[in-house]
Amino acid sequence: MSLTSTDAGTLVAALAAGLPAEALVTDPDLLESYRYDRAQFCPAGVPAAVVLARETAHVQHALRTATSLRVPVVPQGARSGLSGAANAIDGCVVVSTEKMRRIRQLDVGNRFVVTQPGIYNAELSRAVAEHGLFYPPDPSSWEFCSIGGNLSTNSGGLCCVKYGVTTDYVLGLEVVLASGEVLRTGRRTVKGVAGYDLTRLFVGSEGTLGIITEATLSLRPAAGRPRTAAALFASARDAGATVAAVVESGLVPSLLEIMDRTSLRASSAHLRADLPGDCGAMLVWQSDSPGETAVEEVERIGRVASACGATQVIEAEDPAEAELLLAARRTVLTALEALGTTLIDDVAVPRTRLADLIEGVQAIAERRGLVIGVVGHAGDGNMHPTVVFDPADPVATEHARSAFGEIMDLGLELGGTITGEHGVGVLKRRWLEREAGAVSMAVHRAVKAALDPLGILNPGKVFDPA
Repeated sequence: MSLTSTDAGTLVAALAAGLPAEALVTDPDLLESYRYDRAQFCPAGVPAAVVLARETAHVQHALRTATSLRVPVVPQGARSGLSGAANAIDGCVVVSTEKMRRIRQLDVGNRFVVTQPGIYNAELSRAVAEHGLFYPPDPSSWEFCSIGGNLSTNSGGLCCVKYGVTTDYVLGLEVVLASGEVLRTGRRTVKGVAGYDLTRLFVGSEGTLGIITEATLSLRPAAGRPRTAAALFASARDAGATVAAVVESGLVPSLLEIMDRTSLRASSAHLRADLPGDCGAMLVWQSDSPGETAVEEVERIGRVASACGATQVIEAEDPAEAELLLAARRTVLTALEALGTTLIDDVAVPRTRLADLIEGVQAIAERRGLVIGVVGHAGDGNMHPTVVFDPADPVATEHARSAFGEIMDLGLELGGTITGEHGVGVLKRRWLEREAGAVSMAVHRAVKAALDPLGILNPGKVFDPA
């Protein structure tokens, strides 16, 4: 869909009629900053207008206007996504929830929080921590990703090995549908099975079914300060064997992350820290269990690592050392960006195939002559192979594209999925039908047609219309 200049004027006038002046952006220079998320190789158009919604009514007005004028709408949060799902379309209305940052209610007794979607994950986590509570989903980008974006892609994070992903903490949602109507899903009780589970339908839908304007999220009692340890391995094969052995043993650490040699070296340079750069891989794990249980869990995982060939097992001696290990993991993607443009994959495989994935990615890197760092959530098999390349070099760029696709294919061949938490967006759209199958895609399209009959919500994202 695209607009003529007359149509654009009509659209802007209609939007302005129901919005405060500060909620409507039409300046071309400002519109430019709302074109992209952080994904590479994803097309992006120029929006006709951006609605900086402050409240649900602003989103309703934007969608009613777009419906009446048959204009596409692209929902956006913090634009930290890595799949192109938030990229603008020519002539669209971008509805941004970045200004919707208020916590509406914090119920300590019932352990839930009601929040607008624009608040950053880290901000929400710190706010509930002041009341002795814990919001577990914690993507590596938690300092600059929004709760709305986390909901849109069903994000996980470093703690998901023990605590699960975003959808496990969503009790209910307020969603504005394409028509401008407000749908409220879920409940505030611990249990509730009345009707279809519409809440889970919207979590992970990447803005294609509605725009989330409020979320009721369950919380947990705050855990104790975790104990942290790491193990170094000569090969990714040994690290992968350790992960499988930990899972088989029944141990459930609160964090189990992996970094390959390339990632370790990049983080070490970025942090100016003396991290090991000559090993094949490093596992980092934590236990936040109470008292001596944490000590025992950390030590038992260390013994498993040693039995699987770890060359060194190190337990953090103090919080500063523990924080350095976590900082190395969290900053990998930023560190790799210092080496060139990055194309970040997000495949998840069965945990017993983790080593096969990492070794397969290494073989792709060698064959394509590229730097590819592998880092990820070892505890649930969700890896983020990151292709580094020079975009000014057309040969390197083409190799990067090919390597990305080969990694996707490898993940599927190993019995995995094309995305563990970043979403499909535009970047992975052509692989979805291969993973999901024809019947599943027919159901996807039927659900989309029922909720968005005109097809105005994030068109072209996740899958093509029938």
